[in-house]
Amino acid sequence: MPLTSADDIRDLLTATRTIAMVGASDRPDRPSHGVMAYLQGRGYRVIPVNPTLAGSTIHGETVYASLPEVPQSVDMVEIFRRSDAVGPVVDEAIAIGAKAEWMELRGINEEAAAKAEAAGLKVVMDDCPARAIPRLGVPKVG
Repeated sequence: MPLTSADDIRDLLTATRTIAMVGASDRPDRPSHGVMAYLQGRGYRVIPVNPTLAGSTIHGETVYASLPEVPQSVDMVEIFRRSDAVGPVVDEAIAIGAKAEWMELRGINEEAAAKAEAAGLKVVMDDCPARAIPRLGVPKVG
């Protein structure tokens, strides 16, 4: 069952240090662009993942084409993709040993969530960490 309690989500965000953001955008008008900057400002290391932007940089971080290409361990995978595109991302998150996956606002995929949970990942759906952090009083990382 996806995390829904304030305490569970706060604990996840407090324990997280490194986030891979699948669907990160270099366009300032896209929500992922602003959320990435916000999370970096809160002390998180955010690694952008987007196959069309691989090799470029967003907010000073190198963009990777897929999760398996990210050269370090990842605590949480944040997914800025349509709900029907989440399944393969969850498969990659499981394969790299992520501890959690977070589907952004309007991101709901029960099948992918169940698969992630069965593999031991914590799951959040239909929420945004940039909204959850101030709402839940999550302290800065570091």
